[in-house]
Amino acid sequence: MIVIWRPKAILTLSYRFLFILGCCALGYYATVAAAAGYYQACSRAQLNKAADHLPEVKSDAWLSRGSPLRVGSGLTLVGRLAVPRIGLSAMVADGTSSRVLRLAIGHVPETAAPGSSGNVALVAHRDTFFRRLGDLHRGDLIHVIVPGSRYDYEVVFTSIVRPDETWVLQPATGQTLTLVTCYPFHFVGAAPNRFVVRARRIDTE
Repeated sequence: MIVIWRPKAILTLSYRFLFILGCCALGYYATVAAAAGYYQACSRAQLNKAADHLPEVKSDAWLSRGSPLRVGSGLTLVGRLAVPRIGLSAMVADGTSSRVLRLAIGHVPETAAPGSSGNVALVAHRDTFFRRLGDLHRGDLIHVIVPGSRYDYEVVFTSIVRPDETWVLQPATGQTLTLVTCYPFHFVGAAPNRFVVRARRIDTE
């Protein structure tokens, strides 16, 4: 038996397939966004609670395996990143796994903790928490909030680098903050470059 496909039937099947595919994509996005929103709310509450009990905590104390700053997801909370210039306020978790980056900004392991000497490296997806990173300019302020403390940084420069330019994550003198995301921001698929923001800690007292 020979089945003859008519153009109208093909268009109808294509429409149904694309509709189902679109619904699945929207459902996945909604699930990921809801999970990220839930984690952000819970970790923000945990950070506020910890601030009341750990007023004099050292900058790297909560990054140990026995850290009291663990939300139900099991991720180790580092603190909160706030960038007034672009309206960014998001929680930071330790690690850069795909699970961490779905829920929060990731703190690159082996880099300095906020408030410590060295290079504090934070990464996030270009279509979530760091979607407006490209709007930052020299002199903009960045705040990193941890239990009992707030560390202020000033943007020194922004740059576009290749993925193999690992100098952005290497130790630095003084107290440095580095934010990294993929670039171009609106590129479809795996972005070929990285957008980097480098900032230095300032004394606001």
